[in-house]
Amino acid sequence: MGVTNVTAEVVAREYRSLRDKLTGFCGCETCKGDVLVYALNRLSPHYVSTRQGEILTELSLATDQEKAKLDVALLDGFRKVGLAPRCGAKPLQL
Repeated sequence: MGVTNVTAEVVAREYRSLRDKLTGFCGCETCKGDVLVYALNRLSPHYVSTRQGEILTELSLATDQEKAKLDVALLDGFRKVGLAPRCGAKPLQL
């Protein structure tokens, strides 16, 4: 299996879920990457090397408190990237 950062996988899934609700956000690969990097730099990584470890870590990240942390980091990233997208898209008016 190798080493996996479960936080990165969970954040990527949550990005897709939140992105669908933010219709004005650009969402190109540059903006997506910027939001993911912003969020991941504000969250603790959770590295695992087995499938069992991955499942257990995903369960702990699914608690209400951890999900709230993920969502806050992602939504803050959407806001910051949306206000000044590097791709040249029109900034969001929030």
